[in-house]
Amino acid sequence: MQPFTDHTGLVAALDRGNVDTDQIIPKQFLKRIERTGFGQFLFCDWRFLDDGSPNPDFELNHPAVSGASVLVARRNFGCGSSREHAVWALEGYGIRVLIAPSFADIFYNNCFKNGLLPVRLDEETVEQIFQRFAEHAGYSITVDLQTCRLSDEHGLAVGFEVDESRRHSLLNGLDDIALTLQHSDKIAQYEAANGMPAIK
Repeated sequence: MQPFTDHTGLVAALDRGNVDTDQIIPKQFLKRIERTGFGQFLFCDWRFLDDGSPNPDFELNHPAVSGASVLVARRNFGCGSSREHAVWALEGYGIRVLIAPSFADIFYNNCFKNGLLPVRLDEETVEQIFQRFAEHAGYSITVDLQTCRLSDEHGLAVGFEVDESRRHSLLNGLDDIALTLQHSDKIAQYEAANGMPAIK
């Protein structure tokens, strides 16, 4: 997993609440057996018209946010089913930071397991970000996980909270398997002491 220390990126604003995982990655794409390639299907039902052409009215299709890596949305982002594919789709599209007042619990956990940073801010601050996005072309945000600070070039500077174990994993690029392998010596000792075959 790619380590996350700090990131500065162009912002895309999705002015919608209760965005569920079936909207993030529709169910027909869950048949894929790889963990990659889901980015092209992100928000598929919103991004594309029935004939397959881009929907010019959808927020992420606006030329001004092409290449955005920071997505800001309203409350309860990632609700619905627990599909990890939703995070894979966001990551595959190029999103590195999500900002919202709240996230669904399972989705929130899945973000950390896949190298995305979900930042929870109060609704007033999120509203400020939406306003700044509307006022400034090419609006970007810097997120520093080492100091847990979020800022822009227009005077915004706020702190955010992240559980220390999740912060450690992201800073060091450690997924669940990598965290387990940090204790490989103790695991091997336990296996040897209990007559278990070594797992390679």
